[in-house]
Amino acid sequence: MIRTITTTKKKRDFSDFIRLKLVFLFVSLSTFTTYAQITLKGTILDERSKKSVFGASIKLKGQLGETFTDVDGAFQLKVKALPATLSVKSIGYKPQEFDIYEAEPITIYLNEDLNELDNVVVTGYVQTKRNAKTSAISEIKADQLKNIAGTGLNEQIQGQTPGLLVSTTSGTPGSSVFVRLRGTTSINAGNDPLYVIDGVPISSKTLQTISIGGQTTNPLSDINPADIESVEVLKDANATAVYGARGANGVILITTKRGKNNSKTKISLDAEYGFSKAAKLWDLATGPDHAQILNEAWVNDGKSYATRPYRPKEEGGLGNPEDQKTYDRQSLVFRTANVQTYNISANGGDAKTSFFIGGGFTSQEAIVKTQDFSRYNFRVNLDHKINNKLSIGTSNSLDYSIRSLSRTANSPKGILQASVHTATLLPIYNEDGSYAKYGIFDNIVALIKNNDHHAYGLHSINNVYAKWNIKENLSFKSSVSADLNNYHEKRYFNTQLSDGQPNGAATDATSIEQTWVAEQLLNYFTTIRNSHFISLFLGNTVQKRNYQQESINASSFPSDQFKTISSAAITSATTSSSSSGLVSFFGGANYSFNNKYSVDANLRADASSRFGKSNRWAYFPSVGASWRVSQENFIKNLNLFNELKLKASLGWTGNQDIDDFASLGLWSGGANYGNSAGISSSQLSNPDLKWETTRQWNVGLESSFLAGRLSFELNYYNKYTSDLLLNVPIAGKTGFSSTIQNVGAMSNKGVEFEINSTNIDTRDFKWTSSFQISHNENLVEKLPISFSQYSRDWVRLQQGSPMYSFWLYKQLYVDPKTGNAVYEDVNKDGKITTADRQIVGDAWPTFTGGLRNTLTYKGFDLSVFLYFSVGNDVFNMNRFFQEHGGVRGTNWGLLKSQMKRWQKEGDITDIPRASTVVNPDGSYNNDFQSSRFLEDGSFLRLRNLTIGYTLSPKALVKAGLSKIRLYASATNLFTITKYSGADPEGNTAADQTNGTVQGLDFAIPPQPRQIVFGANLTF
Repeated sequence: MIRTITTTKKKRDFSDFIRLKLVFLFVSLSTFTTYAQITLKGTILDERSKKSVFGASIKLKGQLGETFTDVDGAFQLKVKALPATLSVKSIGYKPQEFDIYEAEPITIYLNEDLNELDNVVVTGYVQTKRNAKTSAISEIKADQLKNIAGTGLNEQIQGQTPGLLVSTTSGTPGSSVFVRLRGTTSINAGNDPLYVIDGVPISSKTLQTISIGGQTTNPLSDINPADIESVEVLKDANATAVYGARGANGVILITTKRGKNNSKTKISLDAEYGFSKAAKLWDLATGPDHAQILNEAWVNDGKSYATRPYRPKEEGGLGNPEDQKTYDRQSLVFRTANVQTYNISANGGDAKTSFFIGGGFTSQEAIVKTQDFSRYNFRVNLDHKINNKLSIGTSNSLDYSIRSLSRTANSPKGILQASVHTATLLPIYNEDGSYAKYGIFDNIVALIKNNDHHAYGLHSINNVYAKWNIKENLSFKSSVSADLNNYHEKRYFNTQLSDGQPNGAATDATSIEQTWVAEQLLNYFTTIRNSHFISLFLGNTVQKRNYQQESINASSFPSDQFKTISSAAITSATTSSSSSGLVSFFGGANYSFNNKYSVDANLRADASSRFGKSNRWAYFPSVGASWRVSQENFIKNLNLFNELKLKASLGWTGNQDIDDFASLGLWSGGANYGNSAGISSSQLSNPDLKWETTRQWNVGLESSFLAGRLSFELNYYNKYTSDLLLNVPIAGKTGFSSTIQNVGAMSNKGVEFEINSTNIDTRDFKWTSSFQISHNENLVEKLPISFSQYSRDWVRLQQGSPMYSFWLYKQLYVDPKTGNAVYEDVNKDGKITTADRQIVGDAWPTFTGGLRNTLTYKGFDLSVFLYFSVGNDVFNMNRFFQEHGGVRGTNWGLLKSQMKRWQKEGDITDIPRASTVVNPDGSYNNDFQSSRFLEDGSFLRLRNLTIGYTLSPKALVKAGLSKIRLYASATNLFTITKYSGADPEGNTAADQTNGTVQGLDFAIPPQPRQIVFGANLTF
């Protein structure tokens, strides 16, 4: 008798028809037929219950071919010759290989793998059996992250799990990333999920203070992705409520690599080098095109053709349109950028001590000159068992980053404004060879040669713990952790730049954020009579956050050779500091009966210093339950499912992500009068300010069949956030423009689906697939007044509409007779006024998802990962400014799309005639915030394609190596989209609205196409 592993046990009498359909229809999809002379027959049974095991996998070692047991546990396999070696796998049982010497029918008994099905796993604070989880939790393994380009973890998890929306808002390395887990729950109180690295909650807020016109830095870029072992995404309230104040937007648990006990030291070296380049840029009108359109607008405005601006110079004009030159500025600023990464690590351990030590260096040029990112990393993870009762450990990382930055996007003196928005018919140099400048735009060459903006970050994340195993299954853990982040920025504008006039200008700023956490956790679990599993936990957390910022501005330097602040004649400074505290108590219980029924209950109490004394405490309960239907006899007898589980949860979480002193009335110094110091009121008090609260319920279904080769998970969730923490506009007579209040409500409802399959699994060839898709509906449920969320009032908050809604004039068509744009007259008064603006779309995608296929054949491996977004709208600000039809004159360039304008009666187009005057109804053809510039931002992107080869271990023995893998990887190889801009994911409002505005694309560097070559060596 032979024994083996993998899932549950089943038996059932079924009709021959159903048996054939369910077994052979599903199984034959991924089974190769092996032609042989010997037919081996057998039956696989559960060793304990003696029941048949359905769907067990039987493969012939050394040959292609695989079969599965039917509903009676029977199988047959053709064998070329005996003896032969069979490999048997089934979920919930231990896998095993064994030899067959005779062609007699055999009976194989499988032993359950209790470690696989019933082992206790830890997720955050909670200990449960693996099969007793009631929450919506997704796990992302390190293999899913490797080779995907991105300086930060949050870039690499895009499309890896349903419900997690990730958008890289700029192609600049180390810049901000938009992340939303199951929608947006707040307006002003923050929406980023909580990131926890090895038990340390870290801040994902940028410390950048110098605006660079639409980009912010990404603090998670400081973390080396190569150090990460796995990522768990906690989605529903039952998983996140235990994090209370920090869990309203979801929780992402990051576990870094650690050593293993009783293992020899292993040294790994990774090297990667490659290139990146913009896959798409802006198609600009040529010089002759621009001149032609300006002439046309001149005439359409009723002015004399004889006085048109572009006419022969002898007539007093600027020259004929066809004589104008075209100056390409994009080629000056965009480049093929170099990318290189090197990592080295050592891990291992003896019976008592295990360790992981790693270091890395990354250098990534941006595709836009003047923008670069470099990072140095060092990590030490150490665990030591003092005795059988007591163990200690530590996790430490030190990361140093260097950034070269420049202004882009919504900055009139930014580098992309100078290259993309300056008219192509304007020369780059004056006739005397000096830099030519036009209106608000700086000279592109001057910007490239004289950019001097650098930032230096030092980020340290540390944790020290001690764990006491008081008795069997009862433990107490105490830990202290720190997240220490220092960010220093220096910028100098020399006299060649507009902002450096007349004698240079500089800014020097430093931001320091320190978060300290002390945590105590008591855990207990036990099993009673092999049927009742009970897990309990009780904990306490104390958190202290300190923030300090200092900024010095200087002007009037003796020359451009003296750039230090002390050299300036005029200086001014600002300083600010704040602190906050959070005290928490939490506990919970998990009960599981007979591996079938499980129930959870958790409660957390938080007290935040950010609220008034009467509202500091808040309580966040949650409950969850699951039913392993596959363990019921009426399902077992079907012999169809390896696993089938229903689960549901309900819980509440809170949000306190507001300013540290938001509830207090504040006074500020600096309101001086002459030589006398003075103070002024800077913030109204609100002693009644309280927690923002999110209620969420979730129902889900998990299933696995065909010996675990096919599995899926389906979840539906409903979130409702009340008492929104919102900056509400108030009457100007108060002396303030707004005050923070608990006003309004918001909801998110959605569906998530994920399916994983092992399509083929033979000795030499394996093919696995993973597909996930999610849908979220966001709605502002209550809001007493509507208001805009951006300096340009195109994005509006309005009750009954989603966040990120666009408030525009709706263009119906262009009149073929007149060439004038026709807009919807909402109030039917015959005029187009502000009253006719309406919500015409939003930036939320209808669906997002990803598809990954991984294939291995002997030493070769291939991974293909596609990411898609469907239904999201993008307001193309480039078109708004560059389909101006002459409104912005000569200095501001035009897009090539302007050539599709109406020109003569009968033309059918959506671009009106070139003109600068008011239409009869009071509207404008151009420079009008209309739906013409709102585009479908849906896209399908080949996020990553990697092909690698792992050398045979036999060839490496003499070199002292255990593994060498060589690979080539391409990221963003192609993007299929109808969007006319450079990148449908770009967002120009990232550093101005705290993530409350999305879908505005304005001269943002697109995500590059990147190709790298690498090697992994293990000694």
